[in-house]
Amino acid sequence: MTIQRMDHVGVVVDDLEGALAFFVDLGMEKVGEVTPAEGRWVDQVVGLDDVRVEIVFVQTPDGHGRLELTRFLHPTATTAEPDAPAHTIGLRRLMFAVDDIDATVDRLRARGHELVGAIAQYEDVYRLCYVRGPEGILVALAEELR
Repeated sequence: MTIQRMDHVGVVVDDLEGALAFFVDLGMEKVGEVTPAEGRWVDQVVGLDDVRVEIVFVQTPDGHGRLELTRFLHPTATTAEPDAPAHTIGLRRLMFAVDDIDATVDRLRARGHELVGAIAQYEDVYRLCYVRGPEGILVALAEELR
């Protein structure tokens, strides 16, 4: 048996509307509406009791990359380290290919999100940067130059 595909990445947030707005501003598309989930099946999957969440999906314009944004209503979400730096062990960032890194960064800055470092160029291949999104989510952007 083999993996069929990577379906989506789940991101737990406290401000669901803010996270949704950030990823839509980035250029992703909202898929469906915010949906509540609770009950025994959720408790079993998550391994917690009395789970109540709200979820919404966003996807890349090509329909292949999807994120599930989840807000825990009960139990309250926890964090190990807010705004963890890029070298912290574990899932650290989401990377997106963009067609115009300057315009993308300008759009995100207009919404209050800042670069972690600077836009840098790797040889004549890519321009790259990290942006800190809502709830400390680290997003990497790459513009291919070829």
